[in-house]
Amino acid sequence: MVKKELLDILACPICKGDIEEYKKNNDEFLLCRKCNKMYAVRDDIPVMLIDEAIEFKG
Repeated sequence: MVKKELLDILACPICKGDIEEYKKNNDEFLLCRKCNKMYAVRDDIPVMLIDEAIEFKG
């Protein structure tokens, strides 16, 4: 789980929108609702690389 203090300062690297935590099954992601991109969280570390962004199909 990503700490709230970190979530408060992180922004989507694509559109600079706010992000929120999103869980699907047992996987954790950070989700930008502005551009519908998700970023994986691995070992409590957000992987916010544009090349690894996943399209959100909620």
